[in-house]
Amino acid sequence: PLFVGGCSCVYRPGGRPRGVIGLPSFNTAPVMRLVGVIPSVRTDDDVTRLITDFATDVLGKVVVAAKDRAGFVVNMLLVPYLNAAMRMYADGHASAIDIDNAMKPGPAHPMGPLALIDTIAPDTMMLAAETLFAEYGDDFYMPPPLLRRMVAAGHLGRKTGRGFYDYS
Repeated sequence: PLFVGGCSCVYRPGGRPRGVIGLPSFNTAPVMRLVGVIPSVRTDDDVTRLITDFATDVLGKVVVAAKDRAGFVVNMLLVPYLNAAMRMYADGHASAIDIDNAMKPGPAHPMGPLALIDTIAPDTMMLAAETLFAEYGDDFYMPPPLLRRMVAAGHLGRKTGRGFYDYS
């Protein structure tokens, strides 16, 4: 198999679908320890084992296996959580800082949900939410109106200096 980092996939040249497997990582890939191993329905078990061993033993990653579906494991859990935080903020339940501060010592998250959205970038977050909503049709994946307004206004978090927080 040949690892192609930019497209997060591994394949065997020659058009052999039994060698195709997804290996999604998190930004920034050299720093984040988690990767997914996502075989297609046609991927050989030996390719899955080989790539899992490579990711674990050579790359030093924590591997999570998942089916070939939108969102894999993390985003299927993360997107509804982040959407809920945005809705809570938009509805005035708490300030951005209070929402973020509540999620750090309570459930021991390293950063709060709104700061995480600013780090991910709201436009990337919206694309993930739209993709999950299109695939599953569950309302908790639907991007909140506030997210759509932020993206339309160019408030793309850390990459533009403005999101839920001001980074200028």
